[in-house]
Amino acid sequence: MPRPMTIAEKILAAHAGLDEVVPGQLIECDLDLVLANDITGPIAIKEFRKIGAERVFDAAKIALVPDHYAPNKDIKSAEQTKMLRDFAREQGIAHYYEVGCMGVEHALLPEQGVVAAGDLIIGADSHTCTYGALGAFSTGVGSTDAAVGFATGRAWFKVPESLKFEIEGELRPGVTGKDIILYIIGMIGVDGALYKAMEFTGSAIRSLSMEGRLAISNMAIEAGGKAGIIEVDDVTRAYMQGRMERPGVEYHSDADAEYAHVYRIKAEDIPVMVSWPHLPSNAHPVAESRDIAIDQAVIGSCTNGRIEDMRQAAEVLRGRKVHPNVRCIVIPATQLVYRQCIEEGLMEVFLDANCAVSTPTCGPCLGGYMGILAAGERCVATTNRNFVGRMGDPTSEVYLSNPAVAAASAVAGHLALPEDL
Repeated sequence: MPRPMTIAEKILAAHAGLDEVVPGQLIECDLDLVLANDITGPIAIKEFRKIGAERVFDAAKIALVPDHYAPNKDIKSAEQTKMLRDFAREQGIAHYYEVGCMGVEHALLPEQGVVAAGDLIIGADSHTCTYGALGAFSTGVGSTDAAVGFATGRAWFKVPESLKFEIEGELRPGVTGKDIILYIIGMIGVDGALYKAMEFTGSAIRSLSMEGRLAISNMAIEAGGKAGIIEVDDVTRAYMQGRMERPGVEYHSDADAEYAHVYRIKAEDIPVMVSWPHLPSNAHPVAESRDIAIDQAVIGSCTNGRIEDMRQAAEVLRGRKVHPNVRCIVIPATQLVYRQCIEEGLMEVFLDANCAVSTPTCGPCLGGYMGILAAGERCVATTNRNFVGRMGDPTSEVYLSNPAVAAASAVAGHLALPEDL
């Protein structure tokens, strides 16, 4: 009989062709998907050439998404994307998404059914951990590892220990998946889960929509996590139904599986949160942050750019105007979300409120474009990182929040809850 295992351990064991694995064990695994974007992809392609590879291991198991500087902001970014485009055509890559069909990669790939439960996925982007919300083991790697993945379809892993986060009870009104993960990161710190698989469970997690779960798994890396996994349940199955390219495989942790630590959190103890500069772990209740004035609000990204996020922001902005001292930028994460915003009348709400609406892009999240901050400016953002200089000038500041708080703050001119308006 194999030893009792966690979800993470079961996925890794299955992809290594082993009956069981233990934390710390070095294993080589078959991969279900390797992905890269317009920043990391060109480096991976160069390394792919350097090792003498001629063809990718499986053109159906590679995803290339130009989203960080696309639509291209300058000549250099155009050259980066062209390298991705040419490689995709040369290799017959099935999952290459050009402008007009693309989206922010970690919102796009689940939406398009490219990633599935039980998958083992590596991506040359740190927020690849997002797909753990579907019950997959997905993790970010360097471009060299991605290059080897392109060529061989395999990667080495050290089996991580697992941490369990049990969140039981009913969430307060207005508390979202984003607030849950900010609260957890604030509790354990930016290295509190260093090279560990974070497993999120409990009645509060099961009550969340898929959008809320994706936001949680997306930010596992901000606590140092190797993966952020939520077990498959009826919400997951409903999301995957009719969407997936191939059937997923459900893995569930054994009742007596070993965890490095189990955190038990009462859902009612989690307030609506905001992370102050310059770390996601600098988390505070919004109710204690109302005196902080802002210059810009960004609503979008791979964390909070899905349709539920757009609806939450629109509900706050409906019938209101953005404060005259604030620039509010709304970025639906995919073309489908953009279309849904139009069909549901959300686009009118955003435009009537004096928001600027962009085609899908990561743009401002990484200080790329579409919302760069000048010296001393403050931005509230639904993104995932608020490091020094993350959105522009090193003296600028970024505050991380959920979409409703970002929208309320845009209207108020300072950090605010929707009920403050």
